[in-house]
Amino acid sequence: MPPMPIAFATCAVHPGGRPDDAQVAALVGAQFRVWDDPAVDWSVYDMVVIRSVWDYSHRVDEFLSWCRSVGDRRLRNRPELVAFNADKRYLAALGVPTAPTSFLEPGDELPAFDGEIVVKPNVSAGARDTGRFQPDAAGEAADLVRRIHASGRVALVQPYLPAVDAEGETAVIFFGGSVSHVLAKRPVLRTAGVAPLAEVAHGPAAVMLEDDLVSPSTASEAQLRLAHGAHAALTDRFGTPLYLRVDIATGLDGGPVLMELEAIEPRLYLELAPGSVERFAAAISSSAR
Repeated sequence: MPPMPIAFATCAVHPGGRPDDAQVAALVGAQFRVWDDPAVDWSVYDMVVIRSVWDYSHRVDEFLSWCRSVGDRRLRNRPELVAFNADKRYLAALGVPTAPTSFLEPGDELPAFDGEIVVKPNVSAGARDTGRFQPDAAGEAADLVRRIHASGRVALVQPYLPAVDAEGETAVIFFGGSVSHVLAKRPVLRTAGVAPLAEVAHGPAAVMLEDDLVSPSTASEAQLRLAHGAHAALTDRFGTPLYLRVDIATGLDGGPVLMELEAIEPRLYLELAPGSVERFAAAISSSAR
């Protein structure tokens, strides 16, 4: 039987994908294709794996429409999971410990606060429109909330977790339902104020998002229980994700809390985890059968 054709969806800025993705593509015989290229006939592929579509959050409705057009049978992760993960309000729907979060709909005012907070939009990537504020900067925080609302998005307000400065975050990577590797992530919001942005080719992103923020690591038993719980919650709703990154921090009570799930276009840092290229390729091949 001839191999089934596979595409890795990327963006126009990275038409050949990232180097570690290129290694996976070579193992499974995948071709890189730009997700919004009208010349691509996605129906010729038996599987389309979303990878470095790093411009999607600037055109999320268009991207989600593309996901639906590729279809549930061939797109991984599945369109329904992608749509769920694209809106950070999923944090209220998973049944696992998360950072305490208030969701401010357009028209809602920022409530008074007496500790450091983080404000972010429900749809964003690269720390765009995200800020860290002390109580004496309530006016700046309210301005960011109003800017988020003016764009039609919902504002999320969370307490800043002090442990993030000391410990960073832990990212647990799953391929095909199994843990592949674990990463340590240094904090992105290192100082107060709105995250400074640089205009990169695929749109504004935080200037602090350098590769040296991430290193190989391990996870505690409590962190792994949380990661598996979040993975199970998604699997119950959408089936087993082909890939998933679960970002975890230490909460105010000292226990692990979910910060974010990344089921769309996460950096997987395969170059930091020996064997992860092969594990990802095996998961893709298994899912394609």
